[in-house]
Amino acid sequence: MAKILIVDDEPRIRELIREHLQYAGYVCEEAGDGSAALSLLSGGGYDLVILDLMMPFMDGMTCLREMRTRHINTPVIILTARGEEYDKLAGLEGGADDYVVKPFSPRELVARVKAVLNRTMPRSESADGTMTFGELTIDTASHTVRVSGEEVSLTPKEFDLLVFLASNKGIALSREKILQKVWNYDYFGEDRTVDTHVKMLRGHLGKCRGYIATVWGIGYKFDPDAAR
Repeated sequence: MAKILIVDDEPRIRELIREHLQYAGYVCEEAGDGSAALSLLSGGGYDLVILDLMMPFMDGMTCLREMRTRHINTPVIILTARGEEYDKLAGLEGGADDYVVKPFSPRELVARVKAVLNRTMPRSESADGTMTFGELTIDTASHTVRVSGEEVSLTPKEFDLLVFLASNKGIALSREKILQKVWNYDYFGEDRTVDTHVKMLRGHLGKCRGYIATVWGIGYKFDPDAAR
């Protein structure tokens, strides 16, 4: 199920959005300003951000620009009390996927969330835990991976690494974050564990090796769309 981050400085607005999205079956987390949102987004794992433009400390437009600068490509729906064409265009040109003007209908917002997720969800995931990206299929229930229908043999850690990367498609993940989430220990700068495992994993994936992109100065990103 999709995980959504709601970013708004008004608790009552966050609560209203959360209640309707949870009723629709989504998992929700909240942040009260752009800075807090960036801290949460740096950990990956979100499928969509609902981002208010008018907030203290760090406004939504600044947060959106910073997300894209950091290669956080999570889809964004902006919320704004402004109805001017300029604000809508500025948000869309800044990297937002859609916008909703306050005051809004919660049902309309949920419909827009569904529409954006239908366009942008990075994987086709069935109820049995299967993720499909082009010719790559990952079955988390049976711990199997197939490329063009042929099963690929991975070590347990290589499988965990692939699942973590694929679950955060389009997000640049640092070596530190990968070590914390996949190996459960801290990164001290000289450890080449992640690089070694990524190299081995790419070798196993064959024609899908390009799905794992190197983000220079940061780490790695699972980006099958760019590899096509």
